[in-house]
Amino acid sequence: MAACDDSKDGQDSILEPLCFPEQPADGTSSPSLQCLSSELLVCLFCPESVPLQQKDALLKHLLLEHKLVIAEVKLIADLPKYMLYWKGRFLEQPVTDFCSVIKTNSTGPVEKQEDYFLLCDVLLEDRVLREKLQQKRLEEVLEQQQQERDDSSFNRLCMFCSEEFSGNRSSLLNHMAREHSFSIGLPDNIVYCNQFLDTLQGKLDNLQCLYCEKTFRDKTTLKDHMRKKAHRRINANNREYDRFYVINYLELGKTWEEVQSEDDRELVEDEDDDWSDWQAHPVSAVCLFCDHQSETMDQIYIHMKENHGFDLHKLRMELSLRFYQQVKLVNFIRRQIHQSRCYGCQEKFDSRDAVLRHIVAEGHVMMLPDMSTWNQPQYYFPTYENDALLCTLSDSDEDEGDKTNHGEDIPVFAEDISNLRALKQTSVLNQLLKNRGSSS
Repeated sequence: MAACDDSKDGQDSILEPLCFPEQPADGTSSPSLQCLSSELLVCLFCPESVPLQQKDALLKHLLLEHKLVIAEVKLIADLPKYMLYWKGRFLEQPVTDFCSVIKTNSTGPVEKQEDYFLLCDVLLEDRVLREKLQQKRLEEVLEQQQQERDDSSFNRLCMFCSEEFSGNRSSLLNHMAREHSFSIGLPDNIVYCNQFLDTLQGKLDNLQCLYCEKTFRDKTTLKDHMRKKAHRRINANNREYDRFYVINYLELGKTWEEVQSEDDRELVEDEDDDWSDWQAHPVSAVCLFCDHQSETMDQIYIHMKENHGFDLHKLRMELSLRFYQQVKLVNFIRRQIHQSRCYGCQEKFDSRDAVLRHIVAEGHVMMLPDMSTWNQPQYYFPTYENDALLCTLSDSDEDEGDKTNHGEDIPVFAEDISNLRALKQTSVLNQLLKNRGSSS
């Protein structure tokens, strides 16, 4: 269990996700990809600018013309805004105030020595900027993904058999995986799904194999090639696909290929498969208010309702909480109780037991602060990294008998859990908050 009890200016002091003990053996749309790709990168010293897609040309220009190198460019979430920020700062102060100076040929004649400048996150200001850009981009992508999860207006033809699919993107993606052995990953690992499918469809329309990317003379030859060569998959080395996988926004520096090898499941059905020896492992979810653990979700919800008067299902219905809002609420309550603070009135206590007694005595169990208090980006990330309760949060109103159209007739697949596992286990927040803690 990793945490720090001290806090600064009332800010959270948890440096990385906590960990439960093992159970005993018994609204606003995010920018489109077209808008992002059309942004300009500006030179930090002169009027030179290039489209974002030509960033290598500008980085070369910075090196050759201005002798400046930006470290770990691929880990910068929003490069255009990063460049604009530092262009402004370099107009205010000399570059040597911010950059490390590297002298080449330092042991040679003075006339052959040159100074190069390195801009990197060793500088606190640079590190904070990178963190803010990353958190902003992550928030935008998760919001976009939530919109795609809720979208029931999806309508598209299969790329291989022209069968039409409407309602939710999962129906088409799972159809292609099962019927055509073509999988681009679990539906809830994907964001900007329509643009992704447009990209793939464009390659097929140009008679290009999606895997080896060779071009063929006609569609029949292309289909035969992809079937015989088992090329019904996308090219693992094509970085063009990185932006369509949520994991690339969660853990910087990790490619979608690495994630696919970890998370993807074989969706092709095989009649000879024998699942008789399958053994499910208990989830061991932990109560929000005590150390009680239950092996089924129904049991843990009943325990919290009967023993503590806390009804998570009721809160979800009354507040119309979406999936990620439920995630943030659970993580908020976990964190407040860990820090011995009442989540309802924000009063601080000396111990966890004291705050729990207060919550019960004052009737604050079902009392939540204003939504703006807990509906914050930092609560996307788990307080306890093995919090099985997060894996059970509902993404549909069907189980409550809700008759509204929201989410109606949209299938729910197991990939929801896979996506949360990525959030919990590969969160970039670990490193971000460690860096922030070390600088405070």
